[in-house]
Amino acid sequence: MQGSYRISAFGDIDMDRCEAGSSVTLQANGLVRANGNGADRLISMSACIDSPKSSATTADDIATDSEDCVTGVGYQCDEGTLASVSRLQRRYGYRFAKRTFDIVFSLLVLALFWWVYVIVAIATKIDDPAGPVFFVQERMGKDEKPFKMYKFRSMYADAEERLAELKELNEKDGPVFKIKDDPRITRVGHFIRKTSIDELPQFFNVLLGNMSIVGPRPALRRETDLYTPHQRERLLVKPGITCYWQTRKNRDAIGFDEWVDLDLLYINQCSAWADFKLVIQTVGCVLTAQGS
Repeated sequence: MQGSYRISAFGDIDMDRCEAGSSVTLQANGLVRANGNGADRLISMSACIDSPKSSATTADDIATDSEDCVTGVGYQCDEGTLASVSRLQRRYGYRFAKRTFDIVFSLLVLALFWWVYVIVAIATKIDDPAGPVFFVQERMGKDEKPFKMYKFRSMYADAEERLAELKELNEKDGPVFKIKDDPRITRVGHFIRKTSIDELPQFFNVLLGNMSIVGPRPALRRETDLYTPHQRERLLVKPGITCYWQTRKNRDAIGFDEWVDLDLLYINQCSAWADFKLVIQTVGCVLTAQGS
């Protein structure tokens, strides 16, 4: 195997074969950094490293030292992700527990914070009477099945029409669009985005079964149309209200490829404990107003 490798202690590492004679899968809560020439890429849980028998990919191709990686979590190999999805289909106990938690937690939020929904609805209409209270948009769910996602409207009624004139100001790479001081956001919109209150209506999506509490954020069709096969793997599980990217303080500095790898890392690590930790971290982000 070409190149040297350093393993950082996120957890124990279990060596297993991805494909006999062709690659090795590192099943771990750990990171492996390959050192060579080029851009830095980290291989995390279920990452596949080609053996010397394969000339298609070398350590130099996979990863090298640089300061490009913001998250500390990098490339999630396709074989590992597909294997994780296959295992997830057979984990009936976890899937039942996850769905039960989704329903109970969503009903609890609606019961405890119904008054927040009422206040935000009134404030939204006062701030911009021209538009509706809820913003309803088609998003792509599990296996690219479209569904209607609900949010409190945080932008002016003509926001979609003004998107074209702002595209050259896009601060994100890849197919997503985001700018820091978006002029389409209303006064109320700034507050509910900062506190993540605009996401509250998505608990209705969770009850409908379109979304889960934890999972990759749902993407637009115009974004998924531009996905590479690797990026498309984030659509293999049900989208969620929160995810690894959502709980990162530096999330606006995270490039789209690293965002995708965070989502695939969740798929590889999918468990009740991972979901619980993400929910607790999300509560912390909401209470400290880390939204954007």
